[in-house]
Amino acid sequence: MNRLELFPISTTIEKDTLFIAGHDLEKLTGEHGTPLYLYDKVTMDEASTGYKTALASHYPEAGSVTYAGKAFLCTAIAQWAHGHGLYVDCTGEGEIAFALAGGVPRERILVHGVNKSIHDLKSAIQNAGTIVVDNLTELKQIRQLFTVSNSQFPDLWLRLLPGLAVETHHAHTQTGQHGSKFGMTGAEILEAAEFCKQHNLPLNGIHFHQGSNFRDANPLKAAISIGLDLAREIGFSGEWHFSPGGGWGVAYHEDELPQPNTDEYVRVISENVIAGCQARGLALPHLHLEPGRSLVARAGVAVYRVGAVKRRGEKVWILTDGGMTDNPRHAMYGARYSCLPVSGVGGERSEVVSIAGPFCESGDVVIEDLPMPKIHEGGLIAIPASGAYQLSMSSNYNGSRRPAVLWLEKGTARVIQRRETIQDLLARDEGI
Repeated sequence: MNRLELFPISTTIEKDTLFIAGHDLEKLTGEHGTPLYLYDKVTMDEASTGYKTALASHYPEAGSVTYAGKAFLCTAIAQWAHGHGLYVDCTGEGEIAFALAGGVPRERILVHGVNKSIHDLKSAIQNAGTIVVDNLTELKQIRQLFTVSNSQFPDLWLRLLPGLAVETHHAHTQTGQHGSKFGMTGAEILEAAEFCKQHNLPLNGIHFHQGSNFRDANPLKAAISIGLDLAREIGFSGEWHFSPGGGWGVAYHEDELPQPNTDEYVRVISENVIAGCQARGLALPHLHLEPGRSLVARAGVAVYRVGAVKRRGEKVWILTDGGMTDNPRHAMYGARYSCLPVSGVGGERSEVVSIAGPFCESGDVVIEDLPMPKIHEGGLIAIPASGAYQLSMSSNYNGSRRPAVLWLEKGTARVIQRRETIQDLLARDEGI
């Protein structure tokens, strides 16, 4: 498969150099430095349209697409989501603040979280349209806050732990299996529903999320069935909400191409919700899909500059200025990536290289054993599929500064997050 298919859809090669949305990556790094993250608007637009078109095609009742902010959220991404009519799901008051800064209206903000703090819950009650309740302790806290709140109270959904797994590349990205820390068992769901009824809390939905970066939607069928059984037992009628979460995958390596089919994913969910509701005498719910990775991962590219190259027999190390502080995914769970040189794209892939960062950990590796054209000191490499779960999990380890982020449209390259400064690193410090 063509490695270029991992990159944003606006990527082109001109004079053996990578361009995205008409922008020369050599020139962008000259102006903004490295490491540098690039987000391609056209790729994100197409992904959003793909979900909305599939939902309209396969589901006859109301349906919505919700952007999973944990993939990557900042003011500009929230503005983009709002412009596309997407809901935004937020984990905690920090992500709620990004959504509000991006103009997302209250009714389109969903709040998730496995152990929400009182501050998170207060912000959710004041600013969100829906709280997805993870556990009974949280529900009791919500009830206490409900009695003192003067705000319009959000809807409540209950997060189900279906006890079923989907196939992901690592156990750390599975969330719906037995033993997971997330959500409530069926018995706990019914107990929570009874609590809501007793205390007149606005319960009107069920949510579950089985895992992240899976490529086969069929394992969702059993979890949908469990969720609909509970909906019938709770007695939802009229307008109610059902969300099978997100987690649809993307290709990170050419071995994983072609890209997963979003239409097929939406079709499987829609058909099983429709058939399941008909079999149980349930009104069709407002169906919510919650993609994150599959909306933004392919749109993002990380660009690093090469420092040293160590050729030691069969092992070749390409050492770059980016690594586990802006992309911890390989260190955390062995995530695979591919890449291309920014210049000399068409060169023969004559060396098998591993790409590592400058940080004081042996695990500071981004790519292992990838065939590449010969790479030299001072060159640039571009890593595709870098738009999700990288910057959102970044750190200041070794006193590193988070990179600048550019928003690319044809004719425009806009800074949406500036590079951190040394002053930023010191801003929170208090001497003794």
